[in-house]
Amino acid sequence: MTTNVQRKSPRSRDVAFVGTPPKALRFVGVLRLIASALVLASIATQVIDESIHNDFVAVEYYSYFTIQSSLINVVILALSGLVAVRLRAESNLLGVLRASVVSYAVVTAVVYNVLLRGLPDDGYVGVQWPNEVIHVWVPLFLLLDWLFSPARPVLRMRDVRIVIIYPIAWLAFTIVRGLLDGWFPYPFLEPDGPDGWGGVLVYVLGIAGFIIAIAVGLIAISRAKWARGTIKDRLSASDR
Repeated sequence: MTTNVQRKSPRSRDVAFVGTPPKALRFVGVLRLIASALVLASIATQVIDESIHNDFVAVEYYSYFTIQSSLINVVILALSGLVAVRLRAESNLLGVLRASVVSYAVVTAVVYNVLLRGLPDDGYVGVQWPNEVIHVWVPLFLLLDWLFSPARPVLRMRDVRIVIIYPIAWLAFTIVRGLLDGWFPYPFLEPDGPDGWGGVLVYVLGIAGFIIAIAVGLIAISRAKWARGTIKDRLSASDR
């Protein structure tokens, strides 16, 4: 005599990854929350330090791609950290947003360390540790988090379109504003520079291509068989 016992599968919203130790997932979540707080503390330190020395200009400071993308990092790190701590499944939308901030952070790190590090500053030179956090350590953490942490969703290649929305909007606003008031946040965007508009175009296309390449690489990693540990697969395995 056999009996059919209906087994109820755990809902994906309540379990992030069956087979992933809860402690490991919570540890990743805590690290993300710490990173979020560290980025916020770095920005607050810069604002306070420059304000004390009468060098803070809000409309310029908050126009930098680095600062805007860092504020986005604060939000996405906090959200993804809370999701991991609560052992919830990461939605595809949050996964796309995470891939976006990783792309922006890696580009920020490369551009800063290759093109901008060491350039003379016309104004007050403040405390330096926030720069290192924003331009080096947090980008490195975001990249490693994407590569090795659990609960990464499988993304679609067409999600690259979402990744590039913010950089395009930022660039359009920055160029128009610069043409109107003559201020550009980065020297390689200045059309009056030694290379003129041609040089600006080369840098813009190069950085845009770099962002897209990174985003495609991150999405490809999420789709790779060795990195796929999807919720569906693991929940199905738990029912066998």
